[in-house]
Amino acid sequence: MAEKKWILILSLTFIIAVSQVHHLYMGELTSIMLEKLQQWRKPFNNGGKNLAIGPNLTACHSSYGRPDLLVYCCPPGFQNPVPFTDFKFPDPSPVRVRRLAHLLNESFIAKYNKALSIMKSLPYDDPRSFHRQANLHCQFCTGAYEMLNSSGSELNIHRTWMFFPWHRMMIYFHERILGSLIGDDTFALPFWAWDIPDGMTIPDFYVDKSSPFFHSQRDFSHFPPRVADLDYSPDDNDPRFDRKEQTETNLAFMYNRMVSGAKKTELFMGCTYKAGDKNCDSPGTIESAPHNTLHTWIGSGLNPGREDMGKFYSAAKDPVFYAHHSNIDRLWEVWRDINDRKLDIDDSDWLNSFFLFYDENLNLVKIKVKDVLDITKLGYSYEEVDRPWLNHRPPPSVPPEQARRITNLKQNENPVFSSDFRRVLDGKLTVTVNRSVKREKVDEEETVVVYGIVVRGNEYVKFDVYVNLSDDTKMNPKFREFAGTFAYIPGGGRGGPNLKKMKLKLGISELLKDLKADEDESIWVTLVPRTTSCCNVSIEGIKIEYIK
Repeated sequence: MAEKKWILILSLTFIIAVSQVHHLYMGELTSIMLEKLQQWRKPFNNGGKNLAIGPNLTACHSSYGRPDLLVYCCPPGFQNPVPFTDFKFPDPSPVRVRRLAHLLNESFIAKYNKALSIMKSLPYDDPRSFHRQANLHCQFCTGAYEMLNSSGSELNIHRTWMFFPWHRMMIYFHERILGSLIGDDTFALPFWAWDIPDGMTIPDFYVDKSSPFFHSQRDFSHFPPRVADLDYSPDDNDPRFDRKEQTETNLAFMYNRMVSGAKKTELFMGCTYKAGDKNCDSPGTIESAPHNTLHTWIGSGLNPGREDMGKFYSAAKDPVFYAHHSNIDRLWEVWRDINDRKLDIDDSDWLNSFFLFYDENLNLVKIKVKDVLDITKLGYSYEEVDRPWLNHRPPPSVPPEQARRITNLKQNENPVFSSDFRRVLDGKLTVTVNRSVKREKVDEEETVVVYGIVVRGNEYVKFDVYVNLSDDTKMNPKFREFAGTFAYIPGGGRGGPNLKKMKLKLGISELLKDLKADEDESIWVTLVPRTTSCCNVSIEGIKIEYIK
């Protein structure tokens, strides 16, 4: 029997090789053959599994854009397999330079205006059309597709380590399509640099009602000169701060998201997500906020889910989405740079995970994660930008010695212990968390883990996390006690409300050192609801874990 299997394996390999030589590479057929080949090889390779992620483009379904709204965003004719080609790097020149959106000149804006107008005029059956481009985000961010090598498993790139590479792919092809529509191979998307003071307002050309960049489904009260709130909650008094204080708060918040809270790969990139995985549901620092928070800040408060930007099924209908995600993409490169690329992922399943996009020539292209890790090879770069948030390491709100005396006095107020509580987050919650498990190595990152998070209901949820908070009037990212935030946009999947247990993991080693609490046996962790919808949130517990 084994000999027959090997003969079949060799025969299939020969057929594939011949078809490639003669440029007859039919994507779906070959993928099926390779998948069978992988399965048949298992008895001979010690049971090794290929757990790379990939979409089954012929298995698309309606999905939930909101927990109360079923949407259908599958492309026309998806049931019929389409031939695809493997991705090839573009010519090394010219290099497309992505520039600051708030500093664009009129000539570039006119060029972008023309390209976007053409894209919006294309018919829906053209995959380059703006509507089809926007629906890509709906398809891959609400679980409309099934995984190719895990039948029945929904594919959703949010809240996982696929967040950054998938969006890079989407933006890459979108940019090249726009350029091709006006015959300009130097065209590059602008980026909205909301992480620097001069870029913290929506760029002016996006609010010009006479242009294709304008979108009616936005919160008009957040138009310029309003400074973006990177830590936004729709339940806050709006605005929370004056322009100067909002800017300073944003910079301190970015320090937490890019530096102190992102010292390990998992903390920045999100949880490990492989074929058949149904447990990964933990985003990285940037994805949770300011990514989610700004989606919510831009979306219209007149819509149930603050659509369009406020929900993933509709977000890419707004042209500002692409400038927002260009900046997200840039910050991935910045994070890699400030860590000397020592935290890059080398997992083969992640590297070989793939997605498919139509290019500017209407070719369906299979592109792997490992193809998008060098933006120089992808033919684009970013205009140099200062990183002022690097110098905004926040101070303690209260001198550590004084804070210790205050928390010792509060010790008699019956805090809930983390080992045995389950709570609905209907108010501020303070928990004593034991640190008896010590770090094995100096370079391990201590994390506070809020686990067993379940969200019910349709509304956006946000709560903040503080460590050793002694002054409730200073709950602000500008102070060292702020550990991070949970910002959740409900929606996705084909089974309605997501009651999967989620996890929030926040790096706190630097924070504990600055609070002079790194030798303490326990710490106080405070969860602060930022939305009234937190009454629909239940939590199983809080604990300490270490990441190597």
